[in-house]
Amino acid sequence: MKAARGLRSILDFLYLAAGVLAALCLVAILLLIIAQMVARWTGEIFPGAASYAGYFMAAASFLAFADALNRGAHIRVSILLNAVSGRMRRLLEIWCFGLGAAIAWYFTWYAYWFVYWSWKFNELSQAQDATPLWIPQSVMVIGSGLLAVSLTDHLVHVLVTGSHRIRREIVDQGFGE
Repeated sequence: MKAARGLRSILDFLYLAAGVLAALCLVAILLLIIAQMVARWTGEIFPGAASYAGYFMAAASFLAFADALNRGAHIRVSILLNAVSGRMRRLLEIWCFGLGAAIAWYFTWYAYWFVYWSWKFNELSQAQDATPLWIPQSVMVIGSGLLAVSLTDHLVHVLVTGSHRIRREIVDQGFGE
């Protein structure tokens, strides 16, 4: 039981750390935009700023997936889940998390090979920055891997306890719910 608690704290830390890194990527985008504005005002050129902003946007998106899932920020169609209860609800939860985890693991597997071949062939960005593409693409693998782990974590939790660990934060609820 102590090992399970330790694993739980490690996973929760990983999800939160990825969310914090995603937020820092958004701050980096802001700083890049400000730097590009200052460069224009002073007559300088900031080559590759738009490419770097795009890399940080992709990183922010992929790194935020697992933390967003745990906070209930993903769009989750729960009309059917709320209409049923008991055994049927548990079976639907298992099916949803199982299918989601399988798709996330499949994506992570192929994203890994995509990054591997980018590294192997030394693919460079076509923009002015000429960044090796495996560097920003690696964040995609990390983020999708964390999402796959998170979905698997929820699947195991539903199988063992009968309920998931997704928590709804009142701030995230829209007016249409």
